[in-house]
Amino acid sequence: MTHNPKDRARAEAAFKKLQRAQDGEKAKTEYEAESQSIRENTARLRMLRLAKEALDSEPPVKEKAIAASDKPVRC
Repeated sequence: MTHNPKDRARAEAAFKKLQRAQDGEKAKTEYEAESQSIRENTARLRMLRLAKEALDSEPPVKEKAIAASDKPVRC
């Protein structure tokens, strides 16, 4: 059986094209996963920052000093 060099070159070109397409899909999937991870981390950090800012903006609670007359009397 004889092999035509043109057929072989055509088959190799088709194979390389398929390889590039698969590599592109893999890269796209990795890029999207990384982007999703960054968005989730950003959202988490934003939530933590907003919670901290909310706590920091509240005025501190002042404890009422207990006067001697307010203390419970023990019998």
